[in-house]
Amino acid sequence: MTDSLRLFYAPGACSLAPHIAIEETGAPFAAVRVDLAAGEQREPAYLAINPKGRVPALAEGDWVLTENPAVLRHIARLFPEAGLWPEDPREEARCAEWLAWFSSTIHVAYAHIRRAERYATEEAAIADVQAKARESCFDLWTMVEVGLSRGGWALGERYSVADPYALVFWTWGRGPTLGYDMARLFPHWTAHARRMAARPAVQRAFAREGIALPA
Repeated sequence: MTDSLRLFYAPGACSLAPHIAIEETGAPFAAVRVDLAAGEQREPAYLAINPKGRVPALAEGDWVLTENPAVLRHIARLFPEAGLWPEDPREEARCAEWLAWFSSTIHVAYAHIRRAERYATEEAAIADVQAKARESCFDLWTMVEVGLSRGGWALGERYSVADPYALVFWTWGRGPTLGYDMARLFPHWTAHARRMAARPAVQRAFAREGIALPA
């Protein structure tokens, strides 16, 4: 079953998190690039895989799973020897908490800047949505900084699938939409990103996606 794994991703998108997670397992998989700029996610061939028209999508043969929290947990449970999902009830709950927060709050806040046209139609309203979202994003990035100041990884001493997901938003923070000086504004998060950059799995995923590693 696992030798038929296919991950549908777009470079630099939130699919970077499961991309890293699969690389961490060492399992064979096919990385299938979806060209979002060209609208490939809206073409019938991809909609037949993921009718939501988003990435990531993880396919095992004809079985397809979407949504990062589900995909990340499934990868971790599919390859338990990689140790990406904690067994301790409190650590497991904390990991699930990180994944839920990233997907339901932080990603959504960022989308209000990057994709404001989803939330308003008038030009003035779009500008207002973006301005308010910039305030919200800075507050949220600050909260992540505090959360990562307590230990080496999102769960403290234990690496998990929450860490690749945190790295996604670090890269978005340094990107042109937000343009944060991540090292100056968020030093603990940047230290986490640099620890991530030292991991071979992260290096392989970043190389495939053509993304610069955290310096």
